Amino acid sequence: MGKTQTISRTEPLTDFVDVIYLSDKSAVPGHVRKLFRQKKLSYLLLPLEDYAVIRTRPDLVGTVIVDAEGMDPVQEQKLGRILESLERDNLGTILISQLERPVRSFSLVPSDSSFSMSNNQTMSLDMLSARIQVNLADRKKQNSGITFRPPASLSAIEKLRTASSADPATVANSLMDNLTEQLRLAGLVQRDFLPSHLPNCDEAQFVATFIPAEWVSGDIYDVARIDEQHMGFYIADAVGHAMPAALLTIFIKQAMAMRETLDNSYRIFPPQEVVGNLNKKMIGQKLSGYQFATCCYCLLNIKTLQLTFARAGHPYPILFRKGQPPLQLETRGALLGVFDSAEFAQRSIQLEPGDRLLLYSDGAEALVGQLIDGEGFRFTEDVLTMRDATITEIVDRLTKINEDRNLPPSEVDDFTLVGLQVS
Repeated sequence: MGKTQTISRTEPLTDFVDVIYLSDKSAVPGHVRKLFRQKKLSYLLLPLEDYAVIRTRPDLVGTVIVDAEGMDPVQEQKLGRILESLERDNLGTILISQLERPVRSFSLVPSDSSFSMSNNQTMSLDMLSARIQVNLADRKKQNSGITFRPPASLSAIEKLRTASSADPATVANSLMDNLTEQLRLAGLVQRDFLPSHLPNCDEAQFVATFIPAEWVSGDIYDVARIDEQHMGFYIADAVGHAMPAALLTIFIKQAMAMRETLDNSYRIFPPQEVVGNLNKKMIGQKLSGYQFATCCYCLLNIKTLQLTFARAGHPYPILFRKGQPPLQLETRGALLGVFDSAEFAQRSIQLEPGDRLLLYSDGAEALVGQLIDGEGFRFTEDVLTMRDATITEIVDRLTKINEDRNLPPSEVDDFTLVGLQVS
Protein backbone atom coordinates (compact mmCIF):
# COMPACT_ATOMS: atom_id res chain seq x y z
CA MET A 1 0.00 0.00 0.00
CA GLY A 2 1.03 3.61 -0.55
CA LYS A 3 3.33 2.70 -3.43
CA THR A 4 3.38 3.88 -7.03
CA GLN A 5 3.20 1.34 -9.81
CA THR A 6 4.49 1.88 -13.33
CA ILE A 7 3.32 -0.04 -16.36
CA SER A 8 3.66 0.34 -20.10
CA ARG A 9 0.72 1.52 -22.18
CA THR A 10 0.16 -2.01 -23.51
CA GLU A 11 0.70 -3.92 -20.26
CA PRO A 12 -2.56 -4.96 -18.54
CA LEU A 13 -3.15 -4.52 -14.84
CA THR A 14 -2.22 -7.53 -12.72
CA ASP A 15 -2.83 -6.36 -9.13
CA PHE A 16 -5.57 -4.36 -7.44
CA VAL A 17 -4.82 -0.61 -7.37
CA ASP A 18 -6.67 1.63 -4.94
CA VAL A 19 -6.30 4.79 -7.07
CA ILE A 20 -5.35 5.35 -10.69
CA TYR A 21 -4.27 8.95 -11.23
CA LEU A 22 -4.86 9.92 -14.87
CA SER A 23 -2.71 12.91 -15.77
CA ASP A 24 -0.19 14.13 -18.30
CA LYS A 25 1.86 15.66 -15.49
CA SER A 26 5.19 13.98 -14.73
CA ALA A 27 4.18 13.25 -11.14
CA VAL A 28 1.21 13.20 -8.79
CA PRO A 29 1.02 16.58 -6.97
CA GLY A 30 2.93 16.47 -3.70
CA HIS A 31 0.02 17.07 -1.31
CA VAL A 32 -2.10 14.45 -3.08
CA ARG A 33 0.80 12.00 -3.00
CA LYS A 34 1.18 12.69 0.72
CA LEU A 35 -2.51 11.93 1.20
CA PHE A 36 -2.05 8.55 -0.51
CA ARG A 37 0.86 7.72 1.78
CA GLN A 38 -1.02 8.76 4.92
CA LYS A 39 -4.05 6.68 3.98
CA LYS A 40 -1.85 3.79 2.79
CA LEU A 41 -3.39 3.81 -0.67
CA SER A 42 -1.69 2.13 -3.58
CA TYR A 43 -1.74 4.29 -6.68
CA LEU A 44 -0.72 4.30 -10.32
CA LEU A 45 0.18 7.40 -12.35
CA LEU A 46 -1.08 6.88 -15.89
CA PRO A 47 -0.94 9.28 -18.87
CA LEU A 48 -4.34 10.41 -20.13
CA GLU A 49 -3.76 8.87 -23.53
CA ASP A 50 -3.23 5.47 -21.88
CA TYR A 51 -6.57 5.39 -20.06
CA ALA A 52 -7.57 2.32 -22.10
CA VAL A 53 -5.21 0.29 -19.89
CA ILE A 54 -7.89 0.58 -17.19
CA ARG A 55 -10.35 -1.24 -19.42
CA THR A 56 -8.11 -4.32 -19.57
CA ARG A 57 -9.01 -5.13 -15.95
CA PRO A 58 -11.49 -2.61 -14.47
CA ASP A 59 -12.15 -5.07 -11.67
CA LEU A 60 -8.63 -4.35 -10.38
CA VAL A 61 -9.26 -0.59 -10.05
CA GLY A 62 -10.67 0.96 -6.89
CA THR A 63 -11.25 4.50 -8.11
CA VAL A 64 -9.89 6.90 -10.74
CA ILE A 65 -8.77 10.51 -10.35
CA VAL A 66 -8.64 12.50 -13.59
CA ASP A 67 -6.41 15.58 -13.36
CA ALA A 68 -7.77 18.04 -15.93
CA GLU A 69 -5.82 21.07 -14.69
CA GLY A 70 -4.04 22.91 -17.50
CA MET A 71 -5.36 20.67 -20.28
CA ASP A 72 -4.60 21.70 -23.83
CA PRO A 73 -7.41 21.77 -26.45
CA VAL A 74 -6.63 18.29 -27.79
CA GLN A 75 -6.80 16.78 -24.30
CA GLU A 76 -10.02 18.65 -23.52
CA GLN A 77 -11.64 17.07 -26.56
CA LYS A 78 -10.67 13.61 -25.27
CA LEU A 79 -11.88 14.22 -21.73
CA GLY A 80 -15.51 13.40 -22.46
CA ARG A 81 -14.56 10.10 -24.07
CA ILE A 82 -12.40 9.19 -21.09
CA LEU A 83 -15.17 9.93 -18.58
CA GLU A 84 -17.72 8.02 -20.62
CA SER A 85 -15.38 5.04 -20.91
CA LEU A 86 -14.94 4.97 -17.13
CA GLU A 87 -18.70 5.24 -16.67
CA ARG A 88 -19.26 2.20 -18.86
CA ASP A 89 -16.97 0.20 -16.59
CA ASN A 90 -18.87 1.42 -13.50
CA LEU A 91 -15.80 3.06 -12.00
CA GLY A 92 -16.13 5.76 -9.36
CA THR A 93 -14.24 8.76 -10.72
CA ILE A 94 -13.03 12.07 -9.29
CA LEU A 95 -12.34 14.95 -11.68
CA ILE A 96 -9.91 17.70 -10.65
CA SER A 97 -10.05 20.85 -12.76
CA GLN A 98 -7.97 23.13 -10.50
CA LEU A 99 -6.14 21.88 -7.44
CA GLU A 100 -6.30 25.25 -5.72
CA ARG A 101 -9.98 25.63 -6.55
CA PRO A 102 -13.00 23.36 -5.89
CA VAL A 103 -12.41 19.68 -6.56
CA ARG A 104 -15.34 18.28 -8.46
CA SER A 105 -16.14 14.71 -7.55
CA PHE A 106 -18.66 12.32 -8.92
CA SER A 107 -19.53 8.65 -8.59
CA LEU A 108 -20.38 6.90 -11.82
CA VAL A 109 -21.31 3.61 -10.13
CA PRO A 110 -25.03 2.91 -10.73
CA SER A 111 -27.24 2.67 -7.69
CA ASP A 112 -30.29 0.54 -7.08
CA SER A 113 -32.28 3.63 -6.20
CA SER A 114 -30.43 6.66 -7.51
CA PHE A 115 -27.24 8.27 -8.70
CA SER A 116 -25.28 10.47 -6.35
CA MET A 117 -22.59 12.98 -7.23
CA SER A 118 -21.20 15.90 -5.31
CA ASN A 119 -21.76 19.51 -6.31
CA ASN A 120 -19.11 22.04 -7.26
CA GLN A 121 -18.37 23.37 -3.77
CA THR A 122 -14.86 23.60 -2.38
CA MET A 123 -13.44 20.28 -1.23
CA SER A 124 -10.54 19.88 1.18
CA LEU A 125 -8.02 17.04 1.06
CA ASP A 126 -9.99 15.40 3.86
CA MET A 127 -13.12 15.54 1.71
CA LEU A 128 -11.16 14.20 -1.25
CA SER A 129 -9.97 11.36 0.95
CA ALA A 130 -13.55 10.65 2.00
CA ARG A 131 -14.66 10.47 -1.63
CA ILE A 132 -11.87 8.02 -2.39
CA GLN A 133 -12.79 5.87 0.61
CA VAL A 134 -16.46 5.83 -0.39
CA ASN A 135 -15.59 4.76 -3.94
CA LEU A 136 -13.26 2.06 -2.60
CA ALA A 137 -15.88 0.79 -0.17
CA ASP A 138 -18.47 0.66 -2.95
CA ARG A 139 -16.06 -1.14 -5.25
CA LYS A 140 -14.86 -3.70 -2.76
CA LYS A 141 -18.32 -4.44 -1.40
CA GLN A 142 -19.75 -4.39 -4.94
CA ASN A 143 -22.26 -1.92 -3.62
CA SER A 144 -24.27 0.30 -5.92
CA GLY A 145 -22.88 3.65 -4.87
CA ILE A 146 -24.22 6.25 -2.49
CA THR A 147 -27.97 6.02 -2.16
CA PHE A 148 -30.54 8.42 -0.85
CA ARG A 149 -32.94 7.51 1.93
CA PRO A 150 -36.17 6.14 0.43
CA PRO A 151 -39.24 8.36 0.75
CA ALA A 152 -41.40 7.79 3.81
CA SER A 153 -44.42 6.67 1.79
CA LEU A 154 -43.93 3.56 -0.30
CA SER A 155 -44.91 3.41 -3.94
CA ALA A 156 -47.19 0.66 -5.17
CA ILE A 157 -44.21 -1.31 -6.48
CA GLU A 158 -42.33 -0.94 -3.19
CA LYS A 159 -45.35 -2.18 -1.30
CA LEU A 160 -45.47 -5.20 -3.57
CA ARG A 161 -41.77 -5.82 -3.05
CA THR A 162 -42.05 -5.65 0.75
CA ALA A 163 -45.23 -7.68 1.05
CA SER A 164 -44.39 -10.91 2.88
CA SER A 165 -46.97 -12.88 0.94
CA ALA A 166 -45.73 -11.84 -2.47
CA ASP A 167 -44.12 -14.52 -4.63
CA PRO A 168 -40.48 -13.52 -5.38
CA ALA A 169 -40.86 -14.30 -9.08
CA THR A 170 -44.04 -12.23 -9.28
CA VAL A 171 -42.37 -9.32 -7.51
CA ALA A 172 -39.34 -9.46 -9.82
CA ASN A 173 -41.51 -9.55 -12.95
CA SER A 174 -43.67 -6.68 -11.69
CA LEU A 175 -40.62 -4.60 -10.88
CA MET A 176 -39.11 -5.26 -14.30
CA ASP A 177 -42.38 -4.49 -16.11
CA ASN A 178 -42.78 -1.27 -14.14
CA LEU A 179 -39.20 -0.18 -14.79
CA THR A 180 -39.49 -0.94 -18.50
CA GLU A 181 -42.73 1.03 -18.76
CA GLN A 182 -41.28 3.98 -16.86
CA LEU A 183 -38.24 4.07 -19.13
CA ARG A 184 -40.42 3.79 -22.22
CA LEU A 185 -42.54 6.73 -21.08
CA ALA A 186 -39.42 8.72 -20.18
CA GLY A 187 -38.12 8.10 -23.69
CA LEU A 188 -41.35 9.44 -25.14
CA VAL A 189 -41.11 12.56 -22.97
CA GLN A 190 -37.53 13.14 -24.05
CA ARG A 191 -38.53 12.91 -27.71
CA ASP A 192 -41.09 15.63 -27.07
CA PHE A 193 -38.12 17.95 -26.51
CA LEU A 194 -36.78 17.22 -30.00
CA PRO A 195 -37.99 19.33 -32.93
CA SER A 196 -41.27 18.03 -34.31
CA HIS A 197 -40.20 19.17 -37.78
CA LEU A 198 -37.09 20.67 -39.32
CA PRO A 199 -37.45 24.28 -40.55
CA ASN A 200 -36.25 23.64 -44.10
CA CYS A 201 -36.37 26.44 -46.64
CA ASP A 202 -35.12 27.08 -50.17
CA GLU A 203 -31.68 28.10 -48.93
CA ALA A 204 -31.09 25.40 -46.29
CA GLN A 205 -32.25 21.81 -45.91
CA PHE A 206 -31.73 19.82 -42.71
CA VAL A 207 -31.88 16.10 -41.96
CA ALA A 208 -31.38 14.32 -38.63
CA THR A 209 -31.03 10.86 -37.10
CA PHE A 210 -31.60 10.16 -33.40
CA ILE A 211 -31.03 6.60 -32.11
CA PRO A 212 -30.76 6.16 -28.32
CA ALA A 213 -28.63 3.32 -26.97
CA GLU A 214 -31.44 2.57 -24.52
CA TRP A 215 -34.99 3.82 -23.98
CA VAL A 216 -33.63 7.28 -23.25
CA SER A 217 -30.60 9.08 -24.64
CA GLY A 218 -27.70 11.20 -23.46
CA ASP A 219 -27.86 13.07 -26.79
CA ILE A 220 -30.13 15.92 -27.75
CA TYR A 221 -30.33 18.19 -30.79
CA ASP A 222 -32.34 21.09 -32.09
CA VAL A 223 -32.77 23.09 -35.29
CA ALA A 224 -34.59 26.39 -34.85
CA ARG A 225 -35.53 29.38 -36.97
CA ILE A 226 -34.35 32.39 -34.96
CA ASP A 227 -35.61 35.05 -37.35
CA GLU A 228 -36.17 35.46 -41.07
CA GLN A 229 -32.46 35.41 -41.76
CA HIS A 230 -30.90 33.14 -39.13
CA MET A 231 -31.10 29.51 -38.07
CA GLY A 232 -29.51 27.99 -35.00
CA PHE A 233 -28.77 24.29 -34.63
CA TYR A 234 -26.75 22.06 -32.32
CA ILE A 235 -26.02 18.63 -30.92
CA ALA A 236 -25.30 18.19 -27.20
CA ASP A 237 -24.05 14.97 -25.64
CA ALA A 238 -24.15 14.34 -21.88
CA VAL A 239 -21.35 12.14 -20.59
CA GLY A 240 -22.84 8.67 -20.15
CA HIS A 241 -26.29 7.60 -21.20
CA ALA A 242 -29.52 6.20 -19.72
CA MET A 243 -31.68 8.19 -17.30
CA PRO A 244 -29.17 10.51 -15.53
CA ALA A 245 -27.74 11.70 -18.85
CA ALA A 246 -31.24 12.04 -20.33
CA LEU A 247 -32.27 14.32 -17.48
CA LEU A 248 -29.29 16.55 -18.20
CA THR A 249 -30.24 16.79 -21.89
CA ILE A 250 -33.61 18.21 -20.91
CA PHE A 251 -31.86 20.82 -18.76
CA ILE A 252 -29.59 21.66 -21.69
CA LYS A 253 -32.56 22.09 -24.03
CA GLN A 254 -34.25 24.49 -21.62
CA ALA A 255 -31.04 26.37 -20.81
CA MET A 256 -29.91 26.80 -24.43
CA ALA A 257 -30.71 30.42 -25.33
CA MET A 258 -30.18 31.53 -28.93
CA ARG A 259 -31.44 35.11 -28.54
CA GLU A 260 -32.75 37.62 -26.01
CA THR A 261 -35.62 40.10 -26.23
CA LEU A 262 -34.76 43.76 -25.64
CA ASP A 263 -37.89 45.95 -25.29
CA ASN A 264 -39.32 45.91 -28.80
CA SER A 265 -36.30 44.34 -30.42
CA TYR A 266 -34.05 41.33 -29.90
CA ARG A 267 -30.41 40.32 -30.01
CA ILE A 268 -29.12 37.08 -31.50
CA PHE A 269 -26.41 35.53 -29.36
CA PRO A 270 -23.18 34.66 -31.19
CA PRO A 271 -22.29 30.94 -30.85
CA GLN A 272 -19.47 31.43 -28.33
CA GLU A 273 -21.89 33.33 -26.09
CA VAL A 274 -24.54 30.61 -26.47
CA VAL A 275 -22.07 27.93 -25.37
CA GLY A 276 -20.50 30.10 -22.68
CA ASN A 277 -23.87 30.95 -21.15
CA LEU A 278 -24.84 27.29 -21.13
CA ASN A 279 -21.60 26.41 -19.34
CA LYS A 280 -22.27 29.06 -16.68
CA LYS A 281 -25.81 27.78 -16.15
CA MET A 282 -24.63 24.21 -15.72
CA ILE A 283 -21.96 25.18 -13.20
CA GLY A 284 -24.24 27.63 -11.40
CA GLN A 285 -26.94 24.99 -11.05
CA LYS A 286 -24.52 22.71 -9.12
CA LEU A 287 -26.08 19.71 -10.78
CA SER A 288 -26.03 16.57 -8.66
CA GLY A 289 -26.41 14.20 -11.58
CA TYR A 290 -24.38 13.77 -14.77
CA GLN A 291 -22.90 17.26 -14.85
CA PHE A 292 -20.63 17.10 -17.90
CA ALA A 293 -21.59 17.49 -21.52
CA THR A 294 -20.23 18.33 -24.96
CA CYS A 295 -21.90 20.55 -27.52
CA CYS A 296 -21.46 22.03 -30.97
CA TYR A 297 -23.65 25.03 -31.77
CA CYS A 298 -23.93 26.63 -35.22
CA LEU A 299 -25.55 29.83 -36.46
CA LEU A 300 -26.39 30.07 -40.16
CA ASN A 301 -27.25 33.24 -42.05
CA ILE A 302 -29.41 31.83 -44.84
CA LYS A 303 -29.10 34.99 -46.93
CA THR A 304 -25.31 35.28 -46.96
CA LEU A 305 -24.60 31.57 -46.23
CA GLN A 306 -22.15 32.55 -43.51
CA LEU A 307 -21.80 29.83 -40.87
CA THR A 308 -20.52 30.72 -37.39
CA PHE A 309 -19.95 28.01 -34.81
CA ALA A 310 -18.52 27.22 -31.39
CA ARG A 311 -17.95 23.90 -29.68
CA ALA A 312 -17.43 22.57 -26.17
CA GLY A 313 -15.45 19.34 -26.16
CA HIS A 314 -17.57 17.99 -29.01
CA PRO A 315 -16.36 16.29 -32.21
CA TYR A 316 -15.56 18.84 -34.90
CA PRO A 317 -18.25 19.44 -37.54
CA ILE A 318 -17.43 18.05 -40.99
CA LEU A 319 -17.69 20.13 -44.17
CA PHE A 320 -18.32 18.38 -47.48
CA ARG A 321 -17.57 20.51 -50.54
CA LYS A 322 -17.92 19.02 -53.99
CA GLY A 323 -14.66 18.02 -55.61
CA GLN A 324 -12.77 18.28 -52.31
CA PRO A 325 -12.07 15.82 -49.49
CA PRO A 326 -14.10 16.19 -46.27
CA LEU A 327 -12.77 18.82 -43.90
CA GLN A 328 -12.93 19.12 -40.11
CA LEU A 329 -13.89 22.62 -38.94
CA GLU A 330 -11.72 23.06 -35.87
CA THR A 331 -12.13 25.44 -32.97
CA ARG A 332 -11.24 25.33 -29.28
CA GLY A 333 -13.63 24.67 -26.42
CA ALA A 334 -13.62 22.70 -23.15
CA LEU A 335 -16.31 20.41 -21.79
CA LEU A 336 -19.49 22.00 -20.43
CA GLY A 337 -19.92 22.00 -16.67
CA VAL A 338 -16.26 21.48 -15.76
CA PHE A 339 -14.36 24.79 -15.88
CA ASP A 340 -16.11 27.86 -14.49
CA SER A 341 -13.63 30.13 -16.30
CA ALA A 342 -13.71 28.20 -19.58
CA GLU A 343 -13.41 30.20 -22.79
CA PHE A 344 -14.97 29.07 -26.03
CA ALA A 345 -13.57 30.11 -29.37
CA GLN A 346 -15.77 31.06 -32.30
CA ARG A 347 -15.12 30.61 -35.99
CA SER A 348 -16.90 31.69 -39.16
CA ILE A 349 -16.77 30.14 -42.61
CA GLN A 350 -18.36 31.20 -45.88
CA LEU A 351 -20.43 28.37 -47.25
CA GLU A 352 -21.00 27.87 -50.97
CA PRO A 353 -24.12 26.54 -52.72
CA GLY A 354 -24.04 22.75 -52.57
CA ASP A 355 -21.96 22.61 -49.37
CA ARG A 356 -22.98 20.04 -46.78
CA LEU A 357 -22.26 20.11 -43.06
CA LEU A 358 -22.44 17.18 -40.64
CA LEU A 359 -22.70 17.36 -36.85
CA TYR A 360 -22.50 14.08 -34.95
CA SER A 361 -22.32 12.74 -31.41
CA ASP A 362 -19.46 10.54 -30.25
CA GLY A 363 -21.58 7.44 -30.85
CA ALA A 364 -20.95 8.02 -34.56
CA GLU A 365 -17.30 8.94 -34.20
CA ALA A 366 -15.94 5.50 -35.12
CA LEU A 367 -17.88 5.66 -38.39
CA VAL A 368 -16.51 9.10 -39.28
CA GLY A 369 -12.82 8.67 -38.52
CA GLN A 370 -10.16 8.59 -35.85
CA LEU A 371 -7.18 10.59 -34.64
CA ILE A 372 -3.89 8.91 -35.61
CA ASP A 373 -0.77 9.80 -33.63
CA GLY A 374 1.61 11.77 -35.83
CA GLU A 375 -0.86 11.92 -38.72
CA GLY A 376 -3.86 13.81 -37.43
CA PHE A 377 -7.48 12.94 -38.08
CA ARG A 378 -8.12 10.27 -40.69
CA PHE A 379 -11.58 9.82 -42.22
CA THR A 380 -12.96 6.34 -42.79
CA GLU A 381 -13.20 5.01 -46.32
CA ASP A 382 -17.00 5.11 -46.04
CA VAL A 383 -16.95 8.85 -45.37
CA LEU A 384 -14.42 9.51 -48.13
CA THR A 385 -16.73 7.82 -50.64
CA MET A 386 -19.53 10.20 -49.60
CA ARG A 387 -17.68 13.37 -50.56
CA ASP A 388 -20.13 14.20 -53.37
CA ALA A 389 -23.29 12.65 -51.87
CA THR A 390 -26.24 14.75 -50.74
CA ILE A 391 -26.58 15.34 -47.03
CA THR A 392 -29.60 13.04 -46.96
CA GLU A 393 -27.55 10.27 -48.54
CA ILE A 394 -24.69 10.86 -46.10
CA VAL A 395 -26.94 10.66 -43.06
CA ASP A 396 -28.83 7.65 -44.41
CA ARG A 397 -25.64 5.74 -45.21
CA LEU A 398 -24.05 6.39 -41.84
CA THR A 399 -27.27 5.39 -40.13
CA LYS A 400 -27.39 2.14 -42.09
CA ILE A 401 -23.73 1.37 -41.31
CA ASN A 402 -24.45 1.96 -37.64
CA GLU A 403 -27.45 -0.36 -37.73
CA ASP A 404 -25.36 -3.09 -39.35
CA ARG A 405 -22.66 -2.97 -36.67
CA ASN A 406 -22.68 -5.98 -34.36
CA LEU A 407 -21.49 -4.35 -31.13
CA PRO A 408 -21.66 -5.91 -27.66
CA PRO A 409 -24.24 -4.18 -25.44
CA SER A 410 -21.52 -2.47 -23.38
CA GLU A 411 -20.17 -0.74 -26.51
CA VAL A 412 -23.49 0.55 -27.89
CA ASP A 413 -23.76 4.32 -27.58
CA ASP A 414 -26.32 6.97 -28.41
CA PHE A 415 -26.17 7.84 -32.11
CA THR A 416 -27.18 11.28 -33.37
CA LEU A 417 -26.55 13.07 -36.66
CA VAL A 418 -27.64 16.51 -37.83
CA GLY A 419 -26.93 17.41 -41.43
CA LEU A 420 -27.25 20.65 -43.41
CA GLN A 421 -27.13 21.31 -47.16
CA VAL A 422 -27.21 24.83 -48.54
CA SER A 423 -28.50 25.78 -51.97
